[in-house]
Amino acid sequence: MKTLIGLFAGSVLLLVPVVAQKPKGGKPEVGGGHIPAHGPAPVKHAAPAPKEGAQPHYNDRDGHPNAPHVDAKGDKWVGHDTGPNDARYHLDHPWEHGHFSGGIGKGHVWRLAGGGPSRFWFNNFFWSVSAVDLALCADWNWGGDEIVIYDDPDHVGWYLAYNTRLGTYVHVEYLGNQ
Repeated sequence: MKTLIGLFAGSVLLLVPVVAQKPKGGKPEVGGGHIPAHGPAPVKHAAPAPKEGAQPHYNDRDGHPNAPHVDAKGDKWVGHDTGPNDARYHLDHPWEHGHFSGGIGKGHVWRLAGGGPSRFWFNNFFWSVSAVDLALCADWNWGGDEIVIYDDPDHVGWYLAYNTRLGTYVHVEYLGNQ
């Protein structure tokens, strides 16, 4: 009997950290399958772009990733704040491979089918992550994560790929379908 009580108590102790990590209501604040209802609004008062070599910080709250992300409560796009004059996202030939026609926004979830940040694909649509954002998607699963594509209202020629599992996003360029 003592062994049974000991096993029960040990099990309860192991579950405490797991339960403590979930916010009230059981839904994560970032990621966890949440899909934003819309993309970010155009920036009205742009923050300065980080100086070359400087690492911006995106973890606006404890437990949030240090990458651009969307807060599930209110669909706030954290990190999309430098506006259209951010030279890091300038393209000499925007839309060089055409516009993505596969479906944008909440109603269109795509499963990554392979590749990596420099060239990835889903449903025969090919993409590339901005060189500026390469380190921000190191934890993405290029062979299975689900993403949603949103228009980037500030950076001509770029889209935003939002990872539903992680709640993070990166700037991506459409490379066409082949």
